[in-house]
Amino acid sequence: MPEFTYAKGRIVETLNFILEEIKEFETDYENKTWLDYQMDKKLQKLIDRTVENILTAFIELCGTIITQEGILAENYAEAVKKCSKIFDFDEKDQDALSKLAIQRNRLAHRYMDFRWQAVNAFKEQKQSVLKLLGKILLREER
Repeated sequence: MPEFTYAKGRIVETLNFILEEIKEFETDYENKTWLDYQMDKKLQKLIDRTVENILTAFIELCGTIITQEGILAENYAEAVKKCSKIFDFDEKDQDALSKLAIQRNRLAHRYMDFRWQAVNAFKEQKQSVLKLLGKILLREER
């Protein structure tokens, strides 16, 4: 396998991007209801795009981590699962985090009937995402 190097500082840069997007989500969108979402098309787009940005960057970050470790993945979900395994998440949490890749696809490909469910899935897993980001950040600081 060829040696992989990622631009120095890029992992921390990606982490910071994700954390800023999560902060925006928490401040502006986390407490919105289904009715708020349904009644305001602009709000829908903002929420969908913010969560999609978070999940896309999160998947990229996980893919980078496993690649640095010389671990291959067949798909996004597997990349997230293998990354969370590196950081000692239990099987249940690995599976839950890996399912966020499906939610990202639902947002990116505009599956109309599933967008709100994708947003809620992110809300449900947000603390686990933050926990994994924290572990990655600790590793990068060493």
